[in-house]
Amino acid sequence: MSAERSAADGLPPGWLRPAWESPGVGGLMTSRDGAGGTPPFAGFNLGPGSGDDPARVAAHRARLAAVLPARPVWLRQVHGAAVVRLDDADLAPGAPVHSADAAITLRPGIACAVLTADCLPVLFATRPGVACAGVGAAHAGWRGLAAGVLEATVSSLCAACGCTPRELQAWLGAAIGPRAFEVGPDVLAAFGADGSPAVAARFRSRGAERPGRWLADLPGLAADRLQALGVGVVIDSARCTVEDAAAFYSYRRDGVTGRMAALVWMDPAR
Repeated sequence: MSAERSAADGLPPGWLRPAWESPGVGGLMTSRDGAGGTPPFAGFNLGPGSGDDPARVAAHRARLAAVLPARPVWLRQVHGAAVVRLDDADLAPGAPVHSADAAITLRPGIACAVLTADCLPVLFATRPGVACAGVGAAHAGWRGLAAGVLEATVSSLCAACGCTPRELQAWLGAAIGPRAFEVGPDVLAAFGADGSPAVAARFRSRGAERPGRWLADLPGLAADRLQALGVGVVIDSARCTVEDAAAFYSYRRDGVTGRMAALVWMDPAR
């Protein structure tokens, strides 16, 4: 299945969807496609506090909510590993915004949502046939990934559903790719690359060209962790936010920029 949505879906054709088969589970990642505007926020910016006109961002969020069969619940992301379980109370007017970098739900009609502009969004869903269905979304920048946000999300979703990691599927959305993510020794140390050849293989030295700098494979590091946990299906969209300026916002590339959203939900009729 293609990662791209078609115009027949009623959504902008540049938006992405998980290439998994799971009846009753929806997921997508927005792109810049779907709105006009002026640089540096040109496109479908969903990030409040990005510096864009708040009314414009609110209008984009309203447009997104109008095309979804579930209501998005947004988080106050802090580059950590906290996971929140969403329920009916989170749909109430004036419900508090959770400070967390991942969310899960067993409630149809709630869309777990994360915002990114280079960090890796990871969407989760139980695989077909699991008695208790659930979904989740994680915001995995390098800090959150190193801190264990994916492990925490898998643990929380499995505990809530009474399932094993093998009964989950995960989709890695667009993020900064391995040709664009230059890092220093602090990132290597955070992942323990000096003690693990497998982890070290995800970092490519810039050599004499850029001494003390490496190119890091953020999606690869995430996939390795998910596979080590035993997640049954792991799919990488293989899209780089930095390299595709027409499609994606990128903080690393532009500094001041907008945000995309990645969302996952269970249909209300499930």
